[in-house]
Amino acid sequence: MRFLSRLFLTLLSLGLLGFIGAVIAVTGVISYYSQDLPDYRQLKDYKPPVVTRVYAGDGKLMEEFAKEIRVFVPIDQIPDKVIYAFLSAEDKNFYNHEGVDLFAIARAVVKNLQNLGTDRRPEGASTITQQVAKNFLLSNEVALERKIKEAIIAYRMENSLSKERILELYLNEIYLGSRAYGVAAAALQYFDKSLEDLSISECAYLASLPKAPNNYQVYNNYEKALARRNWVIDRLYEDDRITYSQAAIAKTKPIEVVASETRDQISAPYFAEEVRRELLARYGEDNLYGGGLSVHTSIDPKLQGIAVQTLRNGLMAYDKRHGWRGPVSSLPSTDNWREKIAEMDDPQGKLEEWDLAIVLAVGTKGADIGVKNKDNGFIPLDHMKWARKALKKGYVGEEVTTAKDVLKIGDLIFVEAIKGDDGVSTNNYKLQQIPEVQGAISAMDPHTGRILAMQGGWRYEKSVFNRVTQAWRQPGSAFKPFVYLPALERGFTPATLVLDAPFVMEQGPGLKKWRPANYSKEYYGPTPIRVGIEKSRNLMTVRLAEFLEMPTIAEYARKFHIDDDMQPLLANALGASETTLLRLTTAYAMLVNGGKDIEPTVIDRIQDRRGQTIFKHDKRPCLNCGDFVQWEGQSVPDLPDLRTQVVDERYAYQVVSMLEGVVERGTGRRINAIGKPLAGKTGTTDESRDTWFIGFSPDLVVGVFVGYDTPRPLGDRETGSSVAAPIFKDFMEAALQDKPATPFRVPPGIRNVLINADNGARATPDTKRTIWEAFVAGTEPTDKTYILDGKGISIMPAVSGNMSSSTTSGTGGLY
Repeated sequence: MRFLSRLFLTLLSLGLLGFIGAVIAVTGVISYYSQDLPDYRQLKDYKPPVVTRVYAGDGKLMEEFAKEIRVFVPIDQIPDKVIYAFLSAEDKNFYNHEGVDLFAIARAVVKNLQNLGTDRRPEGASTITQQVAKNFLLSNEVALERKIKEAIIAYRMENSLSKERILELYLNEIYLGSRAYGVAAAALQYFDKSLEDLSISECAYLASLPKAPNNYQVYNNYEKALARRNWVIDRLYEDDRITYSQAAIAKTKPIEVVASETRDQISAPYFAEEVRRELLARYGEDNLYGGGLSVHTSIDPKLQGIAVQTLRNGLMAYDKRHGWRGPVSSLPSTDNWREKIAEMDDPQGKLEEWDLAIVLAVGTKGADIGVKNKDNGFIPLDHMKWARKALKKGYVGEEVTTAKDVLKIGDLIFVEAIKGDDGVSTNNYKLQQIPEVQGAISAMDPHTGRILAMQGGWRYEKSVFNRVTQAWRQPGSAFKPFVYLPALERGFTPATLVLDAPFVMEQGPGLKKWRPANYSKEYYGPTPIRVGIEKSRNLMTVRLAEFLEMPTIAEYARKFHIDDDMQPLLANALGASETTLLRLTTAYAMLVNGGKDIEPTVIDRIQDRRGQTIFKHDKRPCLNCGDFVQWEGQSVPDLPDLRTQVVDERYAYQVVSMLEGVVERGTGRRINAIGKPLAGKTGTTDESRDTWFIGFSPDLVVGVFVGYDTPRPLGDRETGSSVAAPIFKDFMEAALQDKPATPFRVPPGIRNVLINADNGARATPDTKRTIWEAFVAGTEPTDKTYILDGKGISIMPAVSGNMSSSTTSGTGGLY
């Protein structure tokens, strides 16, 4: 008995000593590994880098800017079904432990002992708190030292941070594969859904990913991914998070992830790059790629699609007029052609609807072709007749009468499938080639400056250079309205006559005299200003600019943001000073909006990661606006107009009226076929190196530019009217298809008077050609007639409204 008593005391002492030793050992280990631990307190204010998302005007996603795809969502905005799925899969005792789950550790120890001698990865028992410690503060190394540090930090975090904050950090930081960090980013990446729209099965799939995201990707390991997802669903049921029927239904659902190419996402890369540049300049690189900004842009997806298609069609139409430059390449033999072209990368600039093909046989009626990754096809002769050989200076060779005139066996070419009446592609194709010429189109709301569409070239993948904003080119005659506008403010009227006659100017010792000429090389005598714009008369414009003096013209170029520092050279009155398409489009917008200054923008507003608005393009104050204002029959808030009045709206309207005449009777008359009120101006530079059309309806302004990146002539008889205007016409025809025919707004102080269209005199019953002319009240035709000629302003006797401008002058209003 005494022996047993001693044995008990001995064992008790040894146990006590062992316990004390264990405590000392554990304390020592904790003390040792607590040295130089990362400071977990930084997580209190931690803001993870979050993807910046850019949205189109209709709210659809357009672009994301991030080094890692991550969308931050506050914990109170994350649905319970998402939280429950991750808790059941990763840490069902999350709300009951203090950072370390001892029961889970014991279970993992037993499991790992059972797996000794196998190739299985050791099973962990990390809590969500430990995973946060590892992901934020430690490495991913599988080592005892890291696990000890992880447990120490987790325990300390639990005593410093709330459970909700820890869970928020975890759900926004966890890597879930496919470059997606956090549950919100993963929901979008895999299912193209917000968290609220996820089903139970989709939540379970996301919760199955943290352990090994790459092992459970649907594309590579569908069965494995399905089994893991169903395991999570079972855990949800076992934890009483869902009912048996919910679990059963969820397990029957397939895992259907959304392919990136099928996402409902707007493609506008030139526009998106402009947004990126502005964000970078405004907020810096860190905020751009990790600030979690929500950027709401001005782009209209419908107009953007029209812009892309009409520009490409216009460039192809010009390119085909100037002939076939030959195949992409050629193969010496057609043996094993399928394997050969299957290995070839598509050349840059190829459109998605085009295919790479090889010519297998040529005949009188067409050519047999082999199409990459498709069945064989045929190109009918009618669909290659455009392909006359391209010669120098834009000329083309003889007409195509047989396929042998264009193609030979082994040629590699681009083709596009011809669709039948049902819209389904047939085995017949048409020959295509990538245009060498480039161009750009931009559409804008003239009242706000919001850019609604922007296509800066043939295809972004071929050239990222944005010809809307980055290409400085001579506008040619498209600048002329800003010569006539100051003349109107100085007292001229659209009916004032300007002499259209030879103009010669000395340029200095040893230099040739400058002799500008009209495009037609003819002279037309005294001509109304309106006709000068409608017919784009160079000599009238130069004479008017000389009278007004070039510093005045340069000042208007500055006020309308065309050129901030135009040199006072007379040639600049004809558009010799370079500008960009966006600048010129903005200037025309300021004409149609009544002479008010606007700032072009691609961004409407920006919100930070918490949803707070940090930028708005519209700066107008609204005292009675907001989310908490209830409608009780009060009047609509009256918002102030903060735009600066650059020129008198009456003179701006007179220019609009004359530009409407360009479409009705002048160089843009092909556009008149649309049948709606439109106005605009062509522009063509020397040797047709640059072609333009800038035009507008009352509420939409559109600019088009076409030219080679390295300027060279576009060819004989190619002008803004033949190259750029058709693109504008096609765009406006589609954009205004369902819109009513809205007339241009006439400001107060304008009087319309019926005059002789040829000489500007008041019309009489005998006048053959008449138009209604817009006069500022007080400047209507009188018994005096004014003409600007080589000697200055001359006053002539009044003329009959029946006389032509070739023999006399018309009335004006210079006072």
